[in-house]
Amino acid sequence: MSKTVQTALVAGTKRLATNGIEGASRDARLLMAHVLDISPDRLTLVMPDTMSETAFLAFEAAIDRRILREPVSHILGRRQFYGREFIVTPDVLDPRPETETLIAEALSRPFNSVLDLGVGSGAILLTLLAEQPLAKGLGTDASRAALDVAARNAQAFGLGGRARFQQADWFEGVDGTFELIVSNPPYIAADEMAGLAPELNHEPRMALTDEADGLSAYRAIAAGARAHLAPRGRILMEIGPTQGAAVSDLLLEQGFKGVRVLCDLDGRDRVVCAQVPNPHPRNVGK
Repeated sequence: MSKTVQTALVAGTKRLATNGIEGASRDARLLMAHVLDISPDRLTLVMPDTMSETAFLAFEAAIDRRILREPVSHILGRRQFYGREFIVTPDVLDPRPETETLIAEALSRPFNSVLDLGVGSGAILLTLLAEQPLAKGLGTDASRAALDVAARNAQAFGLGGRARFQQADWFEGVDGTFELIVSNPPYIAADEMAGLAPELNHEPRMALTDEADGLSAYRAIAAGARAHLAPRGRILMEIGPTQGAAVSDLLLEQGFKGVRVLCDLDGRDRVVCAQVPNPHPRNVGK
């Protein structure tokens, strides 16, 4: 029996909701639009249309994958971030809206060079380069597969000439200095992993946890950052909502100034930022 887009969508939404998927209606619409190769905002126009058997089976398969808690972005192969559509795979962390707090702060001052430690999909680095047309950047990651995804995104956005990628463990093998260092490192403690949403099982574990207390990456980054920052250069790191004080202390111990903790739109601590002190302070009173 043939099915219309509407009847298939209603049935798919019900299946998702019955299996405990939050945002079932939204997810079903995104999956249907993907199968039909149209924009989600055009679904209303095709609701009465009859689906082909091929399209219907593809939609059902996508619903099955979502019921198994595979993220919608992995099923679609892409994720929106800061107004751009990034290629994503199970080899990279999904770009998340809360990371836009870091982007906004980074763009609050101009910069010509940026280093992204743990670049993943390239969402942070490439967004900054796209918004700062004269800047160039380097993204490092321990995962070769992640670097391949970042390079694909760079080419898709026409940024291949301004973005470089290097396989490295944080600063390993990185030469030169930068006006800005950014990072969204693994900050989930090992003993917290079991309590996370099942969707995170589909993302690379090494991008989520340091298999320790959640602060290992920050210790390494704080220790090496000043050697790779230009005078008055800035560092911005995304954090977990309980890590503001601990990460701030790590930067203060390394002599950074202007250490601040920024909140995301939900009011949770999200980014720690700091600056290398001015090497030539004014002589006050002379």
